[in-house]
Amino acid sequence: MDVLAYASPSAKAPFERTTVQRRDVGPRDVLLDIKAAGICHSDIHTGRDEWGPASYPLVPGHEIAGIVTEVGSEVTKHQVGDRVGIGCMVDSCRTCENCQRGLEQFCLNGFVGTYNATGKDGLPTYGGYSRQLVVDQDFALKIPDALALDVAAPLLCAGITMYSPLRHWKAGPGMQVAIVGMGGLGHVGVQLAHAMGAEVSVISQSRSKEEDGRRFGADHYYATSEDGTYKRLRNRFDLIVNTVSAPLPMQNYLSMLRLDGTMVNVGAPSEPMEVPAFALLNNRRSWAGSNIGGIQETQEMLDFCAEHGIAAEIETIAPTQIDEAWDRVVASDVRYRFVIDTTQII
Repeated sequence: MDVLAYASPSAKAPFERTTVQRRDVGPRDVLLDIKAAGICHSDIHTGRDEWGPASYPLVPGHEIAGIVTEVGSEVTKHQVGDRVGIGCMVDSCRTCENCQRGLEQFCLNGFVGTYNATGKDGLPTYGGYSRQLVVDQDFALKIPDALALDVAAPLLCAGITMYSPLRHWKAGPGMQVAIVGMGGLGHVGVQLAHAMGAEVSVISQSRSKEEDGRRFGADHYYATSEDGTYKRLRNRFDLIVNTVSAPLPMQNYLSMLRLDGTMVNVGAPSEPMEVPAFALLNNRRSWAGSNIGGIQETQEMLDFCAEHGIAAEIETIAPTQIDEAWDRVVASDVRYRFVIDTTQII
């Protein structure tokens, strides 16, 4: 089936309105009428060949929210009219030990990305900067009624990217948790960590977003541009979640961890970062990584957000503004997530 979309024809070219080919609705598929699509920095890294060669034309977008308009004959999990979301995956092998544990994001055979991948039907996958999407019912998430579709869309990547490490490392009462970076991921992470009961600190370059950080639930706010900040924060945190997609002075950050503390990278710089061994040896510290979450955990995250009134703070744009929005994301000129009104793709 032909679907209207906005695609990048090459790494340096502006977006163009175009038509892409999606598979027809199969027995286990649902057809989604996309209402909103968030812009993730991953879209930009991929589209600009910063994470390796991309396949063009590229239709990015893995923060997708919409309404089911058609279901296949064997679909039992969704029905026409349901509010659903699609995140970073649209399939996995489902048979490896990680998939069997509900950890499809770590599929040993590689999950199928929502865009810039090849589906099991042999067709290229195209993301949410489009009008419609066909997906297997198992990879469509239910969006609770308490969450508006536009503010729920970014949760499908930014939300689960923060929720998964906070849950895995057991953020909660009595824990000192720091969120590094107050951008699209960080502003959701602060809300989540606060709702989980942790004492939450924001670590940012400046205090320009301090008022917002405290509004989202931060108990403390630190600016690394101020003299003495790194020294003052030594041996302070049980868990640090780093959202920044650029190399950091890791000696300084790892030194902020308490005994058995962990720093988790969810930001993905294109340049390698140094490993300061002595900072890890002291206090038996750990430096780890985390990558989105499985389908079950993503549904858990959406339900948690609905229960606690957590949502992304967004700026809605038209499809014709995508190029400008990408430049503004790179310049950190957004508070805090761009969401495309995909109903304007006509």
